[in-house]
Amino acid sequence: MASTGETPQPGPAQIDSYKLQQAPQNNKRPFQNGHQKKRKPTKRGRKVKPAGDGSPDEVLQFDVQDLIAKDEAAREGSAEEAAAAETTPLPEQGSIIDVEVVELSSTGDGLAKLKGSDHIYVVPFAVPGDTVKVKVYRHNLDKGYTAADFISVVNPSPLRDDSRIGCKYFSTCSGCQFQMLDYSEQLKLKKNIVVKAYKNFSDLPPNLVPEILDTIGSPLQYNYRTKLTPHFDGPPGNARRGPKKCHESMPPIGFTPKATRQVLDIEDCPIATDAVRKGLQDERQRMAAEYGNYSKGATILLRESTRRIEKPVPSDYVPPLGIAVETDKYIDYKTCITDNNAMSTEYIDDFVFTNPAGSFFQNNNSILPPFTQYIRDHVLPPQLPGSKPVKNLIDAYSGSGLFTITQSSLFPGGSIGIDIAEKSIEYARRNATLNGLKEEQCRFIAADAPELFKSVSVYDPDETVVILDPPRKGCDASFLRQLLQFAPRRVVYVSCNVHTQARDVGVLVRGEGLEEGDKKVRYEIESIRGFDFFPQTGHVEGVAVLNRVDEV
Repeated sequence: MASTGETPQPGPAQIDSYKLQQAPQNNKRPFQNGHQKKRKPTKRGRKVKPAGDGSPDEVLQFDVQDLIAKDEAAREGSAEEAAAAETTPLPEQGSIIDVEVVELSSTGDGLAKLKGSDHIYVVPFAVPGDTVKVKVYRHNLDKGYTAADFISVVNPSPLRDDSRIGCKYFSTCSGCQFQMLDYSEQLKLKKNIVVKAYKNFSDLPPNLVPEILDTIGSPLQYNYRTKLTPHFDGPPGNARRGPKKCHESMPPIGFTPKATRQVLDIEDCPIATDAVRKGLQDERQRMAAEYGNYSKGATILLRESTRRIEKPVPSDYVPPLGIAVETDKYIDYKTCITDNNAMSTEYIDDFVFTNPAGSFFQNNNSILPPFTQYIRDHVLPPQLPGSKPVKNLIDAYSGSGLFTITQSSLFPGGSIGIDIAEKSIEYARRNATLNGLKEEQCRFIAADAPELFKSVSVYDPDETVVILDPPRKGCDASFLRQLLQFAPRRVVYVSCNVHTQARDVGVLVRGEGLEEGDKKVRYEIESIRGFDFFPQTGHVEGVAVLNRVDEV
């Protein structure tokens, strides 16, 4: 959401699905001898405490250990099976083997097994029930799994239908994981990602976590991304210092697949909007003529911008360049911006937001109207007998004002956005003006992180809701302590990383981190739900609604 960082990724992406993990510098995958006794990552019954960063590696480790624990439980009492599992040799580096996928990790990777063995293989682009041919490339003995490359499907799962795949780069580019799945199945998988996030990261007993609600889908499953950032590398062989040669031919332009440093040349990306896809084609044509000017690599920004024309359109009106999208009320002309500092414009229902094209804003405009409406429907607490009516909104990590502006009509005392980035506050104030909001109704403050809530100390916590939308790393301990000290009546926590969200929600429910002399405060969870901002991928956005517990 409109936070200080990019969105995106319990798998390969941050807000941008294509910022993927890099391999070691020598471009060779590290490998350990496969003919070793397999070591268990943990002893039976020992709980692994999360480091709490919600990284793909940490998330994957929990899923692997859960599967190991299930296998151990299934072998309980059978010394013969346990001994066989301990001594089964592992295949050599580069071996081609067939494995059966038994579960899906929250990273979007399949967890698979070789017939006759309980050793786990982590395989991309596969779903439970698939038998797939893979190439072994690394044994992570201390973590209990082997990483393998997907080669082909041997026997497809009943869940798989490859006719659904809409991209010729699928299973090569790492940006998408689920194109072979029916969309309803994708939403079920993403609900389970949220379930596992709270199980593994919240450190809360099950009775304090309500049943996770169904994930809300995106109105568009393809042609939804309003921003892409393909890139190209510099000419090979250039020294770090001294004169550099320019490209002698057009370099690959695209994205870097997981576990390799070679850019995959991408001519088209069907999850992008038509305007962004056209922008990619235009930039490729430009590079075909200008590649000889580049002695270094570069990232190309492709950001959709909208110009809205209300109906009726005058007969002599000359439409601007762009792809026209027509509704009953207006025509939107969509163009693609490549200048990081140029201003882009987006509409969410009748709200308008402008931002520098290179700054953060959500990348799926189609889901923002139902998403902001969901927040509007759940931001206010029930009016209980004797309780004060909620009048104020504090939008922490407000960015360019998405929630401060779209929710402002519900708060007669005013909505206030707080962010540590002064530039974001500058754009937020401009957006409030564009939407006809006066300062007493909607205002913004740039505040230092350690004193974020001092600027709103005039607000009565009993009359206040706080919306949180932090970057992927979640909230730090200082922020959570300030929030508990302020003790708003209700908290709506929005996150692009449900794992760090679960960690932070656990802190609020337990009321941890308060200083000596602080009033004891804790929260209870009213609801948790996922939103699918990135169809075809393993990413899910989370919304948790919490209420302050007032001890009697």
